[in-house]
Formats: sequence, C-alpha cells, structure tokens
Amino acid sequence: MQSGWFYLIIAGFLEMGFTTFLKLSDNFKRPWYAVGFLILAVFSFLALSTSLRSIPLGTAYAVWTGIGAFGTALIGIFYFGESADFWRLFFLFSLIGSIIGLKMVTP
Repeated sequence: MQSGWFYLIIAGFLEMGFTTFLKLSDNFKRPWYAVGFLILAVFSFLALSTSLRSIPLGTAYAVWTGIGAFGTALIGIFYFGESADFWRLFFLFSLIGSIIGLKMVTP
C-alpha cells in the first residue's frame, strides 16, 4: 500500500475517534473528552495533510469523510444504541462501496 493511502486510512480512523470524543465531551462540558477530541482532530488533519502528497484532494477528502462517517455510524449503533435499520445499513455499505471505487480509479 502506498504511504499516502496508509496515512489516509489512519486519518479516517482518527476522525472516528475525534467524533466519538466530541459526543462524549457533552458540548465540551467534560474536559478530558474535549482534550481527547482536540488531540485526535489535530492528528487526523495532520495524517490527512500527509496523504495529500500523493492522493488528489477530492479523493482524499471523500475517503477520509467516508471512513469517518461509516465508522462513527457503527460506533453510534454499537456504543450509543442508535438505529440499525435496513436502509441505514444499506446506505452505509453503499458508502463503503463508493470508497473502494474511489481507491480503484485513483492513479
């Protein structure tokens, strides 16, 4: 795997972390979660920025937000008890298909 894609995947996982910490911070009322949010957000953007050395901006942004959205939705389902109905899961897996497609068509 090219290093750009490695950094992009790491950035996506860090996005999942910072969005989860954002929820846990309760509108920044819980300081340790707020600090965790800030740290993970900074590292996510740094990894995203590093990936842009070899991956086009549009592709990188779409994949980064896709990984973050998919992972955050799964965290919401499994950790926060959010809905896991058919259509929600259908569109989440459609999102993953789109991410794989972008990887396949990006030089």
